[in-house]
This record gives sequence, structure tokens and C-alpha cells, in this order.
Amino acid sequence: MEVLAKERLDFGKMGYGCKHYRRRCMIRAPCCNEIYQCRHCHNEATSMLSNPFDRHELVRYDVKQVVCSVCDTEQPVAQVCTNCGVNMGEYFCEVCKFYDDDTEKEQFHCDDCGICRVGGRENYFHCKKCGSCYSVSLCDNHLCVENSMRHHCPICYEYLFDSLKDTTVMKCGHTMHCECYEEMTKRNKYCCPICSKSVIDMSRTWKRIDEEIEATAMPEDYRYQKVWILCNDCNDTTEAYFHIIGQKCSHCKSYNTRSIAPPVLPQ
Repeated sequence: MEVLAKERLDFGKMGYGCKHYRRRCMIRAPCCNEIYQCRHCHNEATSMLSNPFDRHELVRYDVKQVVCSVCDTEQPVAQVCTNCGVNMGEYFCEVCKFYDDDTEKEQFHCDDCGICRVGGRENYFHCKKCGSCYSVSLCDNHLCVENSMRHHCPICYEYLFDSLKDTTVMKCGHTMHCECYEEMTKRNKYCCPICSKSVIDMSRTWKRIDEEIEATAMPEDYRYQKVWILCNDCNDTTEAYFHIIGQKCSHCKSYNTRSIAPPVLPQ
């Protein structure tokens, strides 16, 4: 009897769903009363509407009705279909109204984030200041930036907090998509797009610039000209000799600097 019940629950598992999730139900969007495979399908469809005022996103918590993909029965949100008895999602979150048959993702609900995440609860911790779940490898090993994940990716401008794409935390504490980070570094951009701090160890590059500057003499008119600079890496303000290749921070030895107006001294 238990075997039959299990077979009933597992009927159609991994056989239904969309490109985002494997699940055996569809959702009725309360905002527009239309049926979609998931909220991402809804958001993609509505974002393409010709009238900008009709575009909108589905709030996951507002979903009240689902439609079983096996028997087409519409019913209140629940894990098991009230008509045919199948599990509409092997993983089910009553808070997020979230279903997924692919449990290899190791889904879990984070009460502090207020949403479901993937990767296994034991592999993540919630950083209160950053306002998101991070890999345990970053515990006591990252620079906290308040609500750093509750922003848009500075490259593609997709909202990071509930993005389906992997994200990375840079040395400065700011976040972006892993694929955007890789694309940025492929194009020889090694500064955070938000705060301009170096995102990797640039010491070898600074050494090469030292050698270039030593081999490149400036014209006599500019050889002893000084400029005020702000270092993007240590935030120190110093005076440095002007050079066409770059100005070096005397504090941290970085060339990630920019020219600024001279400081105004008190009268």
C-alpha cells in the first residue's frame, strides 16, 4: 500500500515544467489572472508587453492558486494535488509558493532572506549586514557592505538578490554576477564598477608600470610637475609627480589613482 502511495506521489516527476524549474503544476498570477509555468515565465512574458504601463512582476508570496499539470485541476497552494494525489513539487515551500522536482539543487528556505535558495543550507550562512546568504567560505572572510546583494548587477543591471545566476563578492564587498565579473576581467577591467577599488592583486602590474615610468622620461616642462591624486584603493590623498603613464600612491603603492583638485587649506 505504501509503495502504491509513493508511486502516486512520484507520478510524472521531472516530466513537467519549464526552462526554469521542473515541477508538476502551474501558477495563476493574481496580478493579471493568467496561468504561467512559474513566476520567471510570467515576468519574462509581461516584460515584453508593448505597453510599458502593462509590464509588471509577480510577487511570489501573493500566489494563491495553482493548476496541477497532471490532471489540470486548479486548487489552493499545497504540495499534493487534491484531485490526482501527485506531488506537484518534490521540494515545496509554503512561504514562497515554490515548487521544484529537481532536489539535487539542495533547495532551502532562508527566513532572514525571506526566499528559497539553492546549494544546501549547511553550505551557506546569512550575513546580517550584507543582507543575504553567502558561502561558508566567506564567513569572517569578506568585507561587509550593507545590503550589498539588494542592488542591481553593475554590469547587466539585473537585480542580484533573487537572481538565478551565480554571484560573486569582490574584495571591496560589492557584488555582481560571476559571468559579468569574468567578462569584465576578460576585457582587462580590474576595478569595481561601483567603488573603483582593485578587485584582484595588481602588484605585478604596478611593478611593470614602475619599470615603464623609469624607462619613459617626461619632457623637461613636465618632469617636476606635481599633481594631487586620490587613490581608489586606499582612499588616501597625496601629491605625486605627474607622469603620462600614471601617478603612484605613496601610501599603498597603487597606480589605481585619479587626479583631483588641490585640497583647500584652512585660512
